[in-house]
Amino acid sequence: MTPAFLLLSAYLIGAIPFGFLLVRLMTGKDVRDAGSGNIGATNVLRTTGRGAGVATLILDILKGGVAVWLMDRYTGGSLLWTSLAALAVMAGHAFPVFLKFQGGKAVASFIGAFLYLTPAPLLASLVVFVIAVAVTRYISMGSILAAGLFPLGVWLILHPPAPVLISAATAGAFIVYRHKANIRRIRDGNENVFRFSSRGSPR
Repeated sequence: MTPAFLLLSAYLIGAIPFGFLLVRLMTGKDVRDAGSGNIGATNVLRTTGRGAGVATLILDILKGGVAVWLMDRYTGGSLLWTSLAALAVMAGHAFPVFLKFQGGKAVASFIGAFLYLTPAPLLASLVVFVIAVAVTRYISMGSILAAGLFPLGVWLILHPPAPVLISAATAGAFIVYRHKANIRRIRDGNENVFRFSSRGSPR
């Protein structure tokens, strides 16, 4: 398989809308019609319940890891191509061809992709995420801070070749950008507070 084909495959793997599919199978509804309208795990959790939310999170993380693993395996570990695959799987989740390019924020696929590509910095970013959510009770704040600091963590911990660092910086900036509506709600004081045990109010 050529790297270009694998890059397309990474996009298509990312484009599998697990949140949309699980909610459709479990309730017959379109998750985009409820809550924030997002197909990601947070909105699935809020609108459909804990089981569906956790399943969506796991599957979206797995697709990120699988896409990068396939590229790594078939290109002999090329850091350029694996770095591009990480971005491609995120693009697939955010702009899925199967849902008219209206997808999620790509946080879970980001976790899966970079857990494979840069595990130590990714785990450090997850610590930032957990602390931020514990303090603020905003999932979005945790995601924004973790993604924003991720490129710095990659540089400090790994001092990687340029393709990896550029990919990490691009991915972090993309995650922050995808949360622009959440940033406005945080600023206005009406962002959703995270509650794992019950559904929050839709936004």
